[in-house]
Amino acid sequence: MSFLFGGGSPAPAPAPAASGTTTTFTREAPEIEARKLALYDEALNLSKQPIEIPAYQVAPLTPLEQQAMQSAGQFGTGQATTLAGIGSILGANVAASSAPDIDRFLNPFQSYVVDEINRQSEIAKNKLSAQAVQSGAFGGGREGVQQAEAERARLGKIGEVQALGFDRAVQAAQNQQQLQAQTGLQAGAQLGQLGQIQQAQQQKDVAQAAQLGGLQRQIAQQALQAQRQTEVARAYEPFQRLEFQKGIMTTLPTAASQITAGTGPGVNPFAQAAQAGLGAYATYNLVGPGGAPAGGAGKTA
Repeated sequence: MSFLFGGGSPAPAPAPAASGTTTTFTREAPEIEARKLALYDEALNLSKQPIEIPAYQVAPLTPLEQQAMQSAGQFGTGQATTLAGIGSILGANVAASSAPDIDRFLNPFQSYVVDEINRQSEIAKNKLSAQAVQSGAFGGGREGVQQAEAERARLGKIGEVQALGFDRAVQAAQNQQQLQAQTGLQAGAQLGQLGQIQQAQQQKDVAQAAQLGGLQRQIAQQALQAQRQTEVARAYEPFQRLEFQKGIMTTLPTAASQITAGTGPGVNPFAQAAQAGLGAYATYNLVGPGGAPAGGAGKTA
């Protein structure tokens, strides 16, 4: 049996290579990524710091409001005036129901009038006596009748004068009593109205003081609220600054960079060793021992 260029089975086909894998990482440009990470660190550190929130404050009562409260607490305004009016009305009722004081209104000169009547009557009597003496009828019946008539006339005049004076005194006393009663009633009514006016005026003053004081307190409360809002704004100013910087970051152009990491086709080490061994065997059969070609011109079995 002879072999040309060596004998043996043919070399097996190489095993198929394993397929390679590729991984791609897409990232921001280094400069932009570094700035964003720095902004993130700054925001993280800022969020760990406690924020001092100012307390709510309430404006106190103003002096006008305090004065209004004190005035409102003072009861009995106008009470003295009202009581005086009630007393005046009661006095008027007493005066109206009592008898008129006539003696106060009797004419003090009425006695002079009576004296004058008596004097004139005495003169008339003397004249009658003189006439009776001249006529020789002194002490007679005719003279007595004339004297009696003169006395009756004197008493009648005195009675008329006294009656007239009394009537006038009664009328004056009644008028005075009525006037006093009306005056007392009017004064009582006016005093009662004055007491109500005093009370209403106090209520008006209290309401006005409370309104003005409330306006002052409202302005003070607004000032406190504005102060608190300012302090809150100052406390959150760093967060607003970070938000502003975040807005700038989002408007920057995004330059992405790609990093690709991959592996080539894989080689099976067992298949590679087997292929190397078969190749060496084929070379050995071709060259032969000692390096001479095996079989030169052929070999006969």
